[in-house]
Amino acid sequence: MSALAAFTLFHVALSLVGIVAGFVAMFGWLRHQALDRWTLVFLTTTLATSVTGFFFPFVQFLPSHAVGIVSTLIVPVAILGRYRYGLAGHWRWLYTVSSVAALYLNSFVLVVQLFLKVPPIHALAPTQTEPAFLAAQLATLAFFIWLGVATTLQSKRASVSAASGASLV
Repeated sequence: MSALAAFTLFHVALSLVGIVAGFVAMFGWLRHQALDRWTLVFLTTTLATSVTGFFFPFVQFLPSHAVGIVSTLIVPVAILGRYRYGLAGHWRWLYTVSSVAALYLNSFVLVVQLFLKVPPIHALAPTQTEPAFLAAQLATLAFFIWLGVATTLQSKRASVSAASGASLV
């Protein structure tokens, strides 16, 4: 296996671990469960995925670079909100919104890669301009809009409950 192939495998593994950990963490948040280890794995692997993406050879700026830049800027907001500011005040909603946005960007790239690399899916949208690709990306976006609203509202409820003495995420 070449060094580039090994690095690609490492990058993909980071991404997949980040996506799985992110979903586990977020559905924990929806149930008022902190799931601290899952959250830590999600944030660290998602940031590592974004950073390692810049180490691939390239000759021109691509959409993947833009996604990587945005993700690299978003994840530290979540990390600060969670670990530095303890979800106090506005850091609570900044944490939920930036976390969901980071997971969305990772999932967006996953959908792109599935359409590029998995032959039966690629056959549905070989140029990624076909309705199947658009439908998949719109469904992904709609799901993450729902997830962002739901986690932020749950987090806000938890904040109000915590202020009254309850112990919720």
